[in-house]
Amino acid sequence: MHVATFTYSATDSEQIYAKKWIPELSEYRRGIVQIAHGMAEHIGRYDKFAQALVNEGYIVYGNDHRGHGHTANNEEDIGYFADRNGFDLVVDDMFQLTNLIKEQHEQLPIFLFGHSMGSFLSRRFIQLHGEEITGVILSGTGGDPGILGKIGARLAKNEMIKKGRRHRSKRLDKLSFGSYNKSFKPKRTDFDWLSRNQQEVDKYVDDALCGEVFTSSFFYDLFTGLEVIHKRENILRIRKDLPIYLFSGTKDPVGNFSKGVSKVYEAYKAAGIEDVTCKLYKDGRHEMLNEINRDEVYEDIITWLTNHT
Repeated sequence: MHVATFTYSATDSEQIYAKKWIPELSEYRRGIVQIAHGMAEHIGRYDKFAQALVNEGYIVYGNDHRGHGHTANNEEDIGYFADRNGFDLVVDDMFQLTNLIKEQHEQLPIFLFGHSMGSFLSRRFIQLHGEEITGVILSGTGGDPGILGKIGARLAKNEMIKKGRRHRSKRLDKLSFGSYNKSFKPKRTDFDWLSRNQQEVDKYVDDALCGEVFTSSFFYDLFTGLEVIHKRENILRIRKDLPIYLFSGTKDPVGNFSKGVSKVYEAYKAAGIEDVTCKLYKDGRHEMLNEINRDEVYEDIITWLTNHT
């Protein structure tokens, strides 16, 4: 396996950090998986998953989103998308990586894999650019926050006006994630909701590139982005023959303990999308790729990819 890091230019000339994992033997390359990581993490956390995909003949690409990991140029940039239209800019960064992948591997199908915040970005991606990929996998996604999302956006906008776009909002952080750990007792860390695998939770806690409190403008971008992806007219823009695979743990608070994930599945089916699959893992938490049954999760993903390659 060949592993390399690189940067590429976004449409506004921002330099985006990315990583790729490629099987050494070209005759065994069967497809490409492009990963969009979640909030307050980075693409480096997907190394084990990428290795599993490479072992099955898939090339893997992924980037650190703006405000995350090595794309963030300094501490001030952590948790900050952009001065305007941050959500769609990050989606466009993903699209630019897709174009780069197509230039390097013209004949191979591309599958988009999005986790958590990355799943929300991926859901916007398929509304805008679904014709560019062969299928999409959505991990740890969530349903429409409704009025709570609108309240969050309003609070974030007020904070931006009063305290500046780069203000680190403990208030919005608590509003968004403060209740996530309540269902898991006894509480060992603030991130027990991520996984039952305590070693993986500890890795996240100890990772200097994970877990920061994000800015008011990030939360505004996120809440307004969530509103956009849940509009029925935007869901109807997704091409009807695009295969979609959703999976989540039944104890994932981001997906409202599977209720939100099921609503996304139902919305896609109602929109006439022909090939939609949903898998819910009993007692699994938010990061199924890092759960105690991750071998089963990997196997299910690879089976789905194989059936659609």
